[in-house]
Amino acid sequence: MLDDRKLEVLRAIVEDFVSTNEPVGSKALAERHNLGVSPATVRNDMAALEDEGFITHPHTSAGRIPTDRGYRLFVDRLSTVKPLSGAERRAIQTFLEGAADLDDVVRRTVRLLSQLTQQVAVVQYPSLSRSAVRHLEIVHLAPNRLLLVLITDTGRVEQRVVELPGTLDDDQVAQLRSAFGQRLHGARLVDVPAALSDLPDAAPQGIRPVLTSVMAVVLETLVEKPEERVAIGGTANLTRSALDFPRTLRPVLESLEEQVVLLKLIGEVNDPTTVHVKIGEENSVEGLRSTSVVTAGYGPDAAAYAGLGVVGPTRMDYPQAIGQVRAVARYVGDLLAGA
Repeated sequence: MLDDRKLEVLRAIVEDFVSTNEPVGSKALAERHNLGVSPATVRNDMAALEDEGFITHPHTSAGRIPTDRGYRLFVDRLSTVKPLSGAERRAIQTFLEGAADLDDVVRRTVRLLSQLTQQVAVVQYPSLSRSAVRHLEIVHLAPNRLLLVLITDTGRVEQRVVELPGTLDDDQVAQLRSAFGQRLHGARLVDVPAALSDLPDAAPQGIRPVLTSVMAVVLETLVEKPEERVAIGGTANLTRSALDFPRTLRPVLESLEEQVVLLKLIGEVNDPTTVHVKIGEENSVEGLRSTSVVTAGYGPDAAAYAGLGVVGPTRMDYPQAIGQVRAVARYVGDLLAGA
């Protein structure tokens, strides 16, 4: 465990390196920060921090830079997160509330988050597995064809066309709407199979064959093959930090192109009250081990619809990124909860 003074020295090193991208020396620290000790004492503290693996020197100069372990301790001991200004909060709210539908909400969130943080923004669409059914509309397209329109409580819309084994009249379509509506309205998607299990036996005889076909499509759409989608934006922001990737950006860019990787980054986030930070080697994706990932869930109370976050170099302004990710997640969650 480090004493308070060494923690302050580490904090100062992280803050200076993040702002300058230059190795930090003891003399500069003593001059720029009110540490209350001499440069010689700062130098001794830096030597202790290096022995513990919290800082290192990139070359033979006297300057030091934080290691992944140093960033982790810095983040874990953060006493404050940079709050958004009143103007920033109003701008976020106004920008997001102008969205026309769920796709627009996600697009705006990606754009907003990448601009605020100057990092790569990743936003997961509300997960079907964490959603509930708001409405299932059945549209009679032709005597033997139906259109199913599912709307979740997060505003997500899924549409499927069903080719029927027989023909239906308008009265029978109304019976279908009633049968499914009574069972599905407000049901969580994980509960849909149980809610529909005895529906064929309870339905009128004349619509049972068609009802079975519709039920198969509903179950496939909602339960068996829930499509998870992710939007990404601001990849060009990585080029502003090219010096943080001295070898190459290619592994990072290749990883960010993979949908599975993006889902892995934020798909496990299930708590909208906590911001998670993975730094460097803590990332399970090999191509992203030169980056840090800051994520949070968004949704009402303790239930997350999905996750969002940012990817950037380990030399990141963590207090700012954490505050911005948390704020955007809260606004998006509130917006969709009231949709």
